[in-house]
Amino acid sequence: MRKVALVMACMLSTLLAQSPAQAEAQSRYLMDIVDVQGIRENQLVGYGLVVGLDGTGDKNQVKFTSQSVVNMLKQFGVQIDDKTDPKLKNVAAVAVSATVSPLASPGQTLDITVSSLGDAKSLRGGTLLMTPLRAVDGEIYAVAQGNLVVGGVSAQGRNGSSVTVNIPTVGNIPNGALLEASMPSNFNQTEHIVLNLKQPSFKTARNIERAVNELFGPSVAEADSNAKVMVRAPKSNRERVTFMSMLEELQIEQGRKSPRVVFNSRTGTVVMGGDVVVRKAAVSHGNLTVSIVEQQNVSQPNGAFLGQAQGETVVTNDSTVDIDQENGHMFVWEEGVALEDIVRAVNSLGASPMDLMSILQALDEAGALEAELVVI
Repeated sequence: MRKVALVMACMLSTLLAQSPAQAEAQSRYLMDIVDVQGIRENQLVGYGLVVGLDGTGDKNQVKFTSQSVVNMLKQFGVQIDDKTDPKLKNVAAVAVSATVSPLASPGQTLDITVSSLGDAKSLRGGTLLMTPLRAVDGEIYAVAQGNLVVGGVSAQGRNGSSVTVNIPTVGNIPNGALLEASMPSNFNQTEHIVLNLKQPSFKTARNIERAVNELFGPSVAEADSNAKVMVRAPKSNRERVTFMSMLEELQIEQGRKSPRVVFNSRTGTVVMGGDVVVRKAAVSHGNLTVSIVEQQNVSQPNGAFLGQAQGETVVTNDSTVDIDQENGHMFVWEEGVALEDIVRAVNSLGASPMDLMSILQALDEAGALEAELVVI
């Protein structure tokens, strides 16, 4: 009994000694690794007018701004001929966008972003007039209006010189839109709650199924694929909320994720995960530089300035071609070398990020790189 108690005490002390980071690395909360079908954000967009600008609005060549103002004034009983050009400088046509949180109800406020559509110089100090916001189905779900908050500043002199700080043609209105109708959702209408895995994995889907069934009973959850788990849910809305609150507290062990190496070919950025390893391989990398310099020379015969020359003055091309090949150093990576050793070896050669891309791509083709290459 003393030996058993001693062993249990050692096991308990080992568990207590584990850091929170280690425990978190072993498992994650269910809602951190899945999305619930039917609970999602929705985007809204609208077309509106910003008024009150200090001469920084759209110019005359932007025709739709003046047309929008004429149509708006007609709604207020102001009679204006369709051919009349009001020549506005304090008005700008804008696009208004907003995001509706999942299951939002009418009466809730939304933060909106206002962006210039024409050639306005700045939206600073402007006021957005009442703008209906539509969803992808074409229906109006919110109305936006208010004073803009613009973080950018633009100034221009008479000689054409200008200074711009940040982006003055985009602004925000906190709580600038009012939700008029709720977005449709089938979350409370279906028999099953569908859990979509953010990173598909058969192991993770199986672990979710097992954890849910251990908590609620057999056949409550069924793994449909490596990316979807079907969970039977109560029909009552109140019971379904309680059911979801219990799912949120579940700890799930994730399946193995393939390490990735991400290349950005436009910026030369290389990002490698910490679990990227390389099998034993020999690597040699060198650069070949070809330089071509073109020069033009003028050839004149003797006596050209005195008018006694028999030939003609001509322009000749002189080309210089130089090939410079750097000495490539060969080095050997041992079996299972880690990311830190890879970076240290590449840096010792003075290689650039583009060189690192070439080396890793060659290692992948040789089957020596245990990672997935992603080019963005």
